[in-house]
Amino acid sequence: MKRTYQPNKRHRSTTHGFRVRMRTTDGQNVLKRRRVKGRHKLSA
Repeated sequence: MKRTYQPNKRHRSTTHGFRVRMRTTDGQNVLKRRRVKGRHKLSA
């Protein structure tokens, strides 16, 4: 059986990347929450 996670860097960055997050207000709020929480990595 094939594993569920088939990594692909381009797909990852176009879906969860920093620039994608910054596009919308909701995405910006996601980054803001992660900054407040003190995350080392904000996005992929």
